Amino acid sequence: MTLRSEERKLSFEILSTIDPFVGDDFDLRSIRRSNSDPISRNGVEENHHSRRRRKHKRKKLAAKVSPIAEEDGFGLEDSRFDDKVKGLGMNTIGGEERGSGAWQASTGELRQRSVGNGGGEAEEGKVVEEKGGVEETEMTLDRRMEQVNGKLETAESLDWKRLMVEDPNYPLLVEKSPVRYFMEEMCHGNSLRSTTTVGNEKERERVYDTIFRLPWRCELLIDVGFFVCMNSFLSLFTIMPVRVLMTLWRLLIARKAKKLSTAELSDLSCLIVLACGVLLLGQTDISLIYHMIRGQGTIKLYVVYNVLEIFDKLCQSFGGDVLATLFSTAEGLVSCSQESLIYWVRRYSLDLVLAAAASIVHSFILLAQAITLSTCIVAHNNALMALLVSNNFAEIKSNVFKRFSKDNVHSIVYADSVERFHISAFLLFVLAQNLLEAEGAWFENFLSNALLVFICEMTIDVIKHSFIAKFNDIKPIAYSEFLEDLCKQTLNVQTNGEKKNLSFVPLAPACVVIRVLTPVYAAHLPCSPLHLRWFWTSLLAVLTFSMLASLKVMIGLGLQKHAAWYIKRCRGRKLHSD
Repeated sequence: MTLRSEERKLSFEILSTIDPFVGDDFDLRSIRRSNSDPISRNGVEENHHSRRRRKHKRKKLAAKVSPIAEEDGFGLEDSRFDDKVKGLGMNTIGGEERGSGAWQASTGELRQRSVGNGGGEAEEGKVVEEKGGVEETEMTLDRRMEQVNGKLETAESLDWKRLMVEDPNYPLLVEKSPVRYFMEEMCHGNSLRSTTTVGNEKERERVYDTIFRLPWRCELLIDVGFFVCMNSFLSLFTIMPVRVLMTLWRLLIARKAKKLSTAELSDLSCLIVLACGVLLLGQTDISLIYHMIRGQGTIKLYVVYNVLEIFDKLCQSFGGDVLATLFSTAEGLVSCSQESLIYWVRRYSLDLVLAAAASIVHSFILLAQAITLSTCIVAHNNALMALLVSNNFAEIKSNVFKRFSKDNVHSIVYADSVERFHISAFLLFVLAQNLLEAEGAWFENFLSNALLVFICEMTIDVIKHSFIAKFNDIKPIAYSEFLEDLCKQTLNVQTNGEKKNLSFVPLAPACVVIRVLTPVYAAHLPCSPLHLRWFWTSLLAVLTFSMLASLKVMIGLGLQKHAAWYIKRCRGRKLHSD
């Protein structure tokens, strides 16, 4: 009886000496829980069959222990203790049940002890084995604690400052004297190394593209676009009137109603729109508008000019769409059947009225813008310089610091070409006003102001496109491609892909120029007699037409020759590069 009690005491000592949270093979999932939260083996909960087998096994163990329970009254406790030891001794890690060596020895001896009823010598041997297992477990724990303590001591004994100083990837601020700091700054590398970087060949090419290569290509493209606009403008005064007269003469000779072609109807439509704009602008009092604008301050002049410039761009875009719609309707009217003729006539009339209204509004905006520029040129308080500086730098600010695609830059270049032609029309208006009203030596002043306006416009366009290309990583070769597309448009060469074309509607500028030059011609014609007045009027008209036609031929032929040469040159370069 004494031996058995000592044996049970030794079992509890084993449980008390072994810390289950130190062993490497211990797992918290091995602790037995209630039936409401069963332990899962291999990630899956035990099924009902496994619980029944375990319950049946417990009943067998209780039946075997019953003699000891009847003798000492510890049968039930021994069975429960055996189950707890078994639950704590087994570990489920990665789906495999592993038990600590010490735990397995102790549980095995406990189960044998509860069954065996042999002599004292066997029991003494078992006690010695149990003591040996306990001693081995304690030695294992001591070794682990020593390893942990050694690691902690090693971590605490590290020289962190020395380690971080020696690490090249983690530089720290080292305390230095002012003299030593200054000498290191004198001897180490570039003096601006902290705020600048060393460039490469790509950066050098980018600098030279911005300064040299791109400006002259951009200016060449804008100049060619300007002459394309001039050619279209001169066609409105030379080619279109002759074609309309030829159409009317053919109709008079035929002496019967005949359908017009699409080109003839389109020319007649443009002439009607131009006539409506000239008639309405002829009723406006330019002097009244001039004095109204001149009475404003310099800041108000700047605001008025910028507002008018914005509306000019809007009307230019809208006018192009309206005119394209009118030409499309004219083509439908020419090719329609007799049944749908009334529908197409109504549609053509509506589009014609809309095109005339858009052209008239645009003409008034251009006229007001020309009067504003004339006011700034005539003023003696440097209003022109203030207008140019404020307007041009506002243009740089609104374009340079934005993201643009290549197609957007293409559209901006064409818009600059149209804007430069409008400025030329404004300067022609100023010249006409000086011819009529100026006294004294005014031509030199006008010439210097006109050159100032053109030089400022060219400089601002070059700076704007240079930095747009720099910030958007656009190469100068892109402007050469834009020029090639413009040359193909000049020669009416069909391209495979969808390319942007230079869109320019010369109707509104033509209305302004006619309105401005008419008083100049009228001032130099004799008042009487009437037949002499008609003679001089006809003579001036013929001379003007001849001059404009000659200018049209020179510009047109020059554009075509240049376009053919440039396209041939681009094709040769492409073949050479391939």
